[in-house]
Amino acid sequence: MREALKEARKAFEADEVPVGAVVVANDKIIARAHNLTERLNDVTAHAEMQAITAAANAIGGKYLNECTLYVTLEPCLMCAGALAWSQVGKVVYGASDTKRGFALIQKQVLHPKTEIKTGVLEEDCAAILKEFFAKKR
Repeated sequence: MREALKEARKAFEADEVPVGAVVVANDKIIARAHNLTERLNDVTAHAEMQAITAAANAIGGKYLNECTLYVTLEPCLMCAGALAWSQVGKVVYGASDTKRGFALIQKQVLHPKTEIKTGVLEEDCAAILKEFFAKKR
């Protein structure tokens, strides 16, 4: 999660919503990403989406069932759907997203075999988001 936080800091510095993600396979980071929605002018350029694409390219296949995604903020419904299609093995997230997170529908969205772990470095993950939006207001 600390590596995902490094990605979130990159997003923060680029004036993007500070969400970062990494994908791990066989104890190695195979993909790193952060939000690029402003830079790319693309509402789908969330950290998770960027990480899924990079991970699929790294392993040479679309299924990430042997991978773990670490992301600083609970995935939204769009990202959860992409994670379901990728059949990611495990999702670990830091801060909860009570406005747009997938938790309300949780297991109905993700692949049935996907494990979920929440609250990892939750305070650190929430703090960077709060700082970002405090500066925006």
